[in-house]
Amino acid sequence: MENWVVMDICRRNNVTVTGRSDGPVVVLAHGFGCDQNMWRLIVPALTERYRVVLFDYVGSGGSELSAWSEDRYASLDGYAQDVVDVCDELDLERAVFVGHSVSAMIGVLAAQAAPERIGALVMVTPSPCYIDDDGYLGGFTAHDIDELLAALEANYLGWSSTMAPVIMGNPERPELGEELTNSFCATDPDIARVFARTTFLSDSRQDLKSVHVPTLVLECVQDVIAPREVGAFVHAAIPSSRLVSLDATGHCPQLSAPEATARAILDFLESL
Repeated sequence: MENWVVMDICRRNNVTVTGRSDGPVVVLAHGFGCDQNMWRLIVPALTERYRVVLFDYVGSGGSELSAWSEDRYASLDGYAQDVVDVCDELDLERAVFVGHSVSAMIGVLAAQAAPERIGALVMVTPSPCYIDDDGYLGGFTAHDIDELLAALEANYLGWSSTMAPVIMGNPERPELGEELTNSFCATDPDIARVFARTTFLSDSRQDLKSVHVPTLVLECVQDVIAPREVGAFVHAAIPSSRLVSLDATGHCPQLSAPEATARAILDFLESL
């Protein structure tokens, strides 16, 4: 049997559970090149009332790298299965899944696969498709993405040093870009290559039609990875969604604007 089948899920995915043991459950899921540490600035605001579950996807952070396989993680379904595995292991029911960036779409797939486990979604700077299409603005041309992936595969550390500050935005706060750069650089380049292709070549637009749970879409007023046209598209595709535009720039508002991000999430949680 493969390692990931027999390995303890909490160890495999470096699961952390904090907050009120009797509170409603909030699951926080990181994006590409990151880990659960990216949520640290908003966790304290959530733990007063909620049971907070954090984890690392296999191949990221403190996960068990021996459990990673290219076949499993060459599609978003492999990451969605990580989410379902964690929810099953903890026997979660109708948890609120908070997904950053590509994890927003991973949450959609996990909710499809295990609807009893996920009762609401929070999408932080989501994008169901990064590539422009007829009548759809994803923010990148197919050529842009081909060049991005070629640069990443040729020199991952150099690509990280260049791209992470662009993704983070907020050039007047270089420490933010440095943190994201360090996070990217801590990821195994071979694993990052697969996750990047899986992320930037994915198209989950049709999957949005499957979302029937309360959903919060959080966008930033300026985001080179997920422009506001994408937030509007996601909001329009999910009738049960609420769109909130944070007065923040960049693709990682949980780091650049943690108070506003936490407030928006708490307002949504309190409305459920």
